[in-house]
Amino acid sequence: MTTYISILRGINVSGQKLVIMDALKNMYEKLRFENIQTYVQSGNVIFSSEQNDVKNLELTISTQIKSDFGFEVPVIVLNVETLKTIIEDNPFTKDTSKDISFLHVTILAENTILFDKESILDKKQSNEEIEFTSRAIYLYCPNGYGKTRLNNNFLETKLKVSATTRNWKTTTELLKLATK
Repeated sequence: MTTYISILRGINVSGQKLVIMDALKNMYEKLRFENIQTYVQSGNVIFSSEQNDVKNLELTISTQIKSDFGFEVPVIVLNVETLKTIIEDNPFTKDTSKDISFLHVTILAENTILFDKESILDKKQSNEEIEFTSRAIYLYCPNGYGKTRLNNNFLETKLKVSATTRNWKTTTELLKLATK
């Protein structure tokens, strides 16, 4: 049995695609997943499954959401090792002058290699920093994530891949919960 972290994009944001976490947990139980835990109201679910194909898990979960709740939601599923690597690769956590409350990570549904990096860097505002890996984009937004132009929609468009962004506290808490 493998532990996974599923991250749903765009639920319970600005009153859109409302999903009660208890209903989401029940849906995961219906899919016969085990050890199910939800974290905050934005679609973070830790679960265990015998399945080993994350793309199949993503499809299974998103199909069930469409069936149960009536709307489509992009789903990214990570195993514990992948999330651990994403966390360890964050270059901003090594800089003690950075306030971690301004750190965010955009998790990519697929590895991305070819994209116009300069067109992304051109949107960077003063004091913002961005770093790229094949599976995640790391953001330092001291003016607040709500004010950055390097938001999830922009990055998805430029990278041509589905993605979802979480703040650093949520990201690290998901790993803690998944490894308990």
